[in-house]
Amino acid sequence: MAKSPSCVCSHTDNLQSPAFMAKSLGDENRLKILLLLKDGKKSVSGIVDALELSQPLVSHHLKELRRALLVNVERKGPFVYYELADPEILSIITDLNTVALKLLKNRQTF
Repeated sequence: MAKSPSCVCSHTDNLQSPAFMAKSLGDENRLKILLLLKDGKKSVSGIVDALELSQPLVSHHLKELRRALLVNVERKGPFVYYELADPEILSIITDLNTVALKLLKNRQTF
């Protein structure tokens, strides 16, 4: 019998915080932005150019990532730069991707 990984949460824990964070990660464009920031600070225009998304859409997603405390903001004159608040979020994204690929491997319909 395979041993399942131990969970640090119990059924009585307050899961509001991780639920909020999971909801914030529930958008592909937000995940792309976070992965783009792994190499360091980026301006809004740099993110727009790299991801080929509209500036209003990128700004909306950055606002949500800021609200979830996943990115930090730095203003330098007229420019605004974003960076990861905690690089550990990248390992969470990697783990989610691994689990998703494993679970979806044999799925034929949605």
